[in-house]
Order: sequence, then structure tokens, then C-alpha cells
Amino acid sequence: MAAKIVDGEKVASKILEGVRADVSELKSRGIVPKLVVIQVGEDPASTIYVNKKHKKCIELGMESEIKRFPAQIEYEELLLQIRKLNEDSKVHGILVQLPLPDHLSHKQVLETVAVEKDVDGLHPYSHGKNILGKDGFVPATPKGIMELLSAYKIKPEGKNAVVIGRSNIVGKPVASLLLNAGCTVTVCHSKTKNLADFTKRADILVCAVGKPKIVKASMVKKGAAVIDVGINRLKDGKLVGDVDFKAVSKKAGFITPVPGGVGPMTIASLMQNTVKACRGF
Repeated sequence: MAAKIVDGEKVASKILEGVRADVSELKSRGIVPKLVVIQVGEDPASTIYVNKKHKKCIELGMESEIKRFPAQIEYEELLLQIRKLNEDSKVHGILVQLPLPDHLSHKQVLETVAVEKDVDGLHPYSHGKNILGKDGFVPATPKGIMELLSAYKIKPEGKNAVVIGRSNIVGKPVASLLLNAGCTVTVCHSKTKNLADFTKRADILVCAVGKPKIVKASMVKKGAAVIDVGINRLKDGKLVGDVDFKAVSKKAGFITPVPGGVGPMTIASLMQNTVKACRGF
């Protein structure tokens, strides 16, 4: 039996209906949620992502501003611009689009964003909250993954979960969320030997490494929920995930497509976080 396709567009649409209602209620009180996205350089993929976020904000009735800076911007100048946004009471959410140019310290830049405006959930304070299972800003993609599991009634408690990838953006935070939800969690990465030995035991498999079709059907447990975070563009221009979708979908119980799976949920979660920031964190 083929896997059930997890429709991220459909789930995200329902979430955004709630966000739109929240924005309307806030506006009735004279408050308009505002998100500012900082983009350094002209990376084509980053530009696409930034424009999508901007467009979605406008669709929902929020205010959105994109601050674009040249790739050569001085480190201190970028921090100064972030601090100005921290002090602007009309700005509720700040997002620094990654990746940044090599000469900028990702850690220090992200730590400069005010905690109460950290809608991307990448400040160390936010990570600490998530690890402890306390209310804070959850990074958009991990938050979206958990929403998808919930929407399809995939209960994490008691399950074996394997996360491939240990980034601060997806791998580590989603592992923490799954652990807090009652999963037994294994995190695999580039140094992991015999990857399939781990993935074949996973009831929930999350892949976020950015390598096209790295997960084969032989690596997946029958009936598993497979969450593909990867977005890779092949030479022919086709977008594919980290999972061999065609083959794995014949073996898994649930699987997210690329595109149309996790991506829409990331945007929806960011919008939720922006409204949350506007309400006062």
C-alpha cells in the first residue's frame, strides 16, 4: 500500500486562517503586526524565500519590510541595524535570512536580535526554552513538522524517531521537540556510520541534510512517517527532497512531498510566531 501523502499546503492553509483572524482582531485594536526580514547579499534562493515571507505577510494583513544590505556590509554596521530594529516599537518580529556571508559571525548576529522579537527561534534563549519544554519561539520548520504530525494524528509518544541532520535551524530543535513529546530520539549526521542501521528502526524519520535522495527505500521501516525537509535543485531544474520520494512512498506509511510538504508549514509557523511576538511574547 502506498504511503499517505502529507499535504503541507492544506494544513498550512488552516493555520493561516487562524493567523488571519488573529491579525484582524489585533487591527481592530489599532495594532498591526510587523515583520522585518534582513537579507545580506543577493543569494537567489534567499531572495525567493524572503519574497515569499513578505508576500504572505501582506496577504494576511500584516506589515512587512525587507531590509537588504550588500554582502560587503561591515560586521558592526549590521549589528547596529539590528539594534535599531530592536528599539523600534512598531517592529514585532525580526528575521535574519541565512546563510550570511562568511565574514559575518552567524552566532553573534543571531544573538543580537532581541529575544522578544526572535520569531525565527534561533536565539540561544529560544533554544534553551525549547530544550526545557517551556513556552518560547520555536524555529519555524521544526514547529511546522510537529504541526504536521499532529494534523495527521501521528502520535510521537513511545515512538522511535531518527533525525538526520544536526543543524541549529532544524536538526537539533526538532530532536528536542520530539524528545519532549515522548519519542526515543536518535540524531544522525555526517559522522554517523552505517546510517541505515538507525533509520530502519525509525517510526518517525526526519531528514534535513540537503542531499538529494539520500534516503532510499531500503533504509526505511515499513509504515514509518517520513518527513523530508530537504529542498534540492537538480541540474534539470527539478526540485527534489532528501528522500527518494517515488521509492520510499511505496514503503512508508506517511510521507511529505517536495515541494508542498514542510515548506508551506515553515511559512505558516513564522506567521504564527510574528503574531505571538505582537501579542507580547
